[in-house]
Amino acid sequence: QLVESGGGLVQAGGSLRLSCAASGRTFGISAMGWFRQAPGKEREFVAAILWNGGATYYTDSVKGRFTISRDNANHTIYLQMNSLKPEDTAVYSCARQRVYRWPLIISSAYDDWGQGIQVTVSS
Repeated sequence: QLVESGGGLVQAGGSLRLSCAASGRTFGISAMGWFRQAPGKEREFVAAILWNGGATYYTDSVKGRFTISRDNANHTIYLQMNSLKPEDTAVYSCARQRVYRWPLIISSAYDDWGQGIQVTVSS
């Protein structure tokens, strides 16, 4: 089970920090990631992190503004979002991958999903 927290409403230029805590079967994680879906749009990849080694990957539109990190001991990932823009408004979902699959930017590479959390950036 994956549970997201930390979403909400923020003004453009502001910051939010999302968390995703994994519970239940927590062994065998190869990677975790964040995706988002805006109204009327397809789900899109935001960021991912490898559980061993911590290599990170970002979509171009968030590079330099968002940072993904992990807490291995607590099976939690974070998404620090700075300099938020109205176009970042979406439902953000975390995902867990139990065996390595590539590329990490596609949703079918992941096995488990959180319920999603709303992030709204006002202009």
